[in-house]
Amino acid sequence: MTRSVTQRLTRAAAVTAGAAALAAFALAPAQALTPASFIGNFKKTTTVASTVPANGDVNPYGVAVVGHSIGMLVKGDILVSNFNNSQNFQGTGTTIVQISPGGQQSVFAQIDPTTLPGPCPGGVGLTTALVDLPGGWVVVGSLPTTNGMSATAQAGCLIVVGSNGQVAETFSGGKINGPWDMTATSGAGLADLFVTNVLNGTVAAGGATVNRGTVLRLALALHGSLPPTLSSTTQIGSGFGERTDPAALVVGPTGVGLGADGTLYVADSVGNAISAIPNAVRRGSDDGTGNVITTGGNLNTPLGLAIAPNGDVLTVNGADGQIVETTRAGNQVAHRLLNSTGKPKGNGALFGLAVTPAQDGVYFVDDDINALRLLS
Repeated sequence: MTRSVTQRLTRAAAVTAGAAALAAFALAPAQALTPASFIGNFKKTTTVASTVPANGDVNPYGVAVVGHSIGMLVKGDILVSNFNNSQNFQGTGTTIVQISPGGQQSVFAQIDPTTLPGPCPGGVGLTTALVDLPGGWVVVGSLPTTNGMSATAQAGCLIVVGSNGQVAETFSGGKINGPWDMTATSGAGLADLFVTNVLNGTVAAGGATVNRGTVLRLALALHGSLPPTLSSTTQIGSGFGERTDPAALVVGPTGVGLGADGTLYVADSVGNAISAIPNAVRRGSDDGTGNVITTGGNLNTPLGLAIAPNGDVLTVNGADGQIVETTRAGNQVAHRLLNSTGKPKGNGALFGLAVTPAQDGVYFVDDDINALRLLS
């Protein structure tokens, strides 16, 4: 989400000052806290680093922790994708930055839409869909525009980047239509990508909600140092609300996280709910919007989603800057304020998140100051 171009550029120019100010921000006490909650153990937020690279891209969206050191990738570093360019046009960001836990930032990939090795309808605008696969392959979603406006949004693609930061291939066409967020699981030479799509009839509806958002499972064969190949695509979820929005470009099914039992949890942003699709890895049929495990309460336009070590579902709100922890049974057991800036406070600031490798915190992006931050 974003506000005006002037506001975004002002924030981008003031990253250092804003980061310093927010690093000292004290969290409000968690409410509805149970002893078994994950985020209830954490007391503070700190700023890890700016997410703005040399080319000035802003609006950080996706977050992924590197699992293995290979090529330019360093185990434990954090990858962040940028959705906007330096002019603050949504759907035009081309960079993935890599940030060490100590705060050192570098550019992992800067993707040129004119030299892609495969089709990506509309070009490059990197979304929250960002995962790290074995072999050093990073997959990122693209939902591009030509001028930052939803009327020019096109289907985009998934872009596969090697550990050297160079694009190796793209996955596009078919049911891939505005890949918005993604999670993955892998093992024994195989990987499954779970991707939400938000452009099925959305632009044509002109701001009206259409219930056509989907979740796809893309089965990949992994080949070590050679690029993965796409084996099959299965639609396992559909019927989620989606609409264009002048501030957010698109609102639709966003965060996804895979539970240990194979249940895929989906942040239904339009429905203000978290849904569960059972047997997501093996199912061969479409489960629609799945089972709603929780709605309302402390949820306020849930966007990014991650699974906590205790199996709970973590979501960040797009409308009020809070993180919410929900059990698999649907009980909202804890929530904390991560961002208190803007009007209303925290609006449009939070997207991607990931649990730290040591399970002692949560990384998240803060769009208000274009920074990677840590709840610990």
